[in-house]
Amino acid sequence: MKDTSRNQSAELKHAGLKATGPRMKILEIFQEASLQGKRHMSADDVYKALLAEDMDVGLATVYRVLTQFETAGILIRHHFDTDYATFELDDGYHHDHLVCLKCGAVEEFVDREIEERQNEIAKRFGFKLESHSLSLYGICSACQKKEAERNKKREEGMGKPE
Repeated sequence: MKDTSRNQSAELKHAGLKATGPRMKILEIFQEASLQGKRHMSADDVYKALLAEDMDVGLATVYRVLTQFETAGILIRHHFDTDYATFELDDGYHHDHLVCLKCGAVEEFVDREIEERQNEIAKRFGFKLESHSLSLYGICSACQKKEAERNKKREEGMGKPE
């Protein structure tokens, strides 16, 4: 844990930020969540994680730190067709997103053909592509399964005589 704190402190200092307790803890939350496969977190997710660890950090502080991390290049902010922003660690590799319109699940993917096609389109229009963001919206397999089960139960309920 001590080594992790040292790494977090160095990362914050490298980004030009003082290594305060709330900043280090919020960075740790993102790092741990990322290791567990939950790379995208809202300010509320972070706040709830802090509360679960009995950290006395207000929601306004969470928003302020997230904005500072975004400005410093530690986090990337996304608006996935929701009323709130989600954040992920900027680990330097480009990827695109699939977003579930029902539950909000986010899956990351990399597709070389899509990347090549985007570059071809930019070139055709005389653009030198600097960056892009691609989010595809649909219904995830878990939500599709739940919906199919609900429909099946509904149909079974309608078919029974009274």
